[in-house]
Amino acid sequence: MSLAPEHRAVYLTGATASGKSAVGVHLARLIDAEILSLDSMSLYRGMDVGTAKPTLAERGGVPHHLIDVLDPWESASVALYREWALAAIRDVESRGRRALFVGGTALYLKAMLRGLFDGPGADPEVRARLEAEAQAVGDAALHARLATLDPATAARLHPNDRRRVVRALEVMELTGTPFSAQQREHDRPAPAATRVFALDWPRDILHERIDARVVAMFEAGLVEEVRRLQSAPRPMSWVASQGVGYREVIEHLSGAVDLPTTIARVQARTRQFAKRQGTWFRGLSEVRRVEVAPGDDPETLARRLAAEIGNAAD
Repeated sequence: MSLAPEHRAVYLTGATASGKSAVGVHLARLIDAEILSLDSMSLYRGMDVGTAKPTLAERGGVPHHLIDVLDPWESASVALYREWALAAIRDVESRGRRALFVGGTALYLKAMLRGLFDGPGADPEVRARLEAEAQAVGDAALHARLATLDPATAARLHPNDRRRVVRALEVMELTGTPFSAQQREHDRPAPAATRVFALDWPRDILHERIDARVVAMFEAGLVEEVRRLQSAPRPMSWVASQGVGYREVIEHLSGAVDLPTTIARVQARTRQFAKRQGTWFRGLSEVRRVEVAPGDDPETLARRLAAEIGNAAD
């Protein structure tokens, strides 16, 4: 049975600061691939320092896709990302090359591997009534109602995300079943031949890498980047402004927190984020852990992965 395009692609993931970008460039050269970003924050133009977006020099001549496709005041759903990604895979394969996803947004990874369940089609009457209710009682009240009916979905949606809250309530009303339960029923692992690798550092070393990278971001101008974004004609979207590092610097620029405390907060939040990433990756049976030792350089790791990819293809 032939694999779907998203399952023919190769995936390189891992926690933040695990060195995915550098390994990915070397791997792309070895397997004749183009890189598709698997990072929700790298979609945004002008958000470069805080996202550790690879520079043109760091991309080493390897084409990169799904980077700089949104303005900071815009937002993208997981479904929209998947649509863009599938189109990018077809584009890359039309040139006879492989698609190599590189990044650490676990929700995007899961959507690519297992697809998304969108539920029944929209019901204009039900949706209009829920929209009117949201307007009348407020987003928080509508989110509280969802929390009673479908706690799992409510937990992952911000109270101000009216569109998704309304959609979850709409699905619940049309089907009588919580949206989260229906998603679980359609959650099937990708075919065994799908190649998904996660770089896995010892925790203490990963934390050292995270702390050092955060300091490097501030030295590279993270505060100036956020100041520039805040002075743009339109404000950053809620999603963009809550990105790791961006939220803390916004608080710093308001005068609420001094710079040393801000740096420490970004380091702590990044370590917490890396822990959550690890939990996500362990929950996906498709992901193969690649243990990394302190002496492993990106090219060595890429060669190891390329050998495994070659063996899997045989």
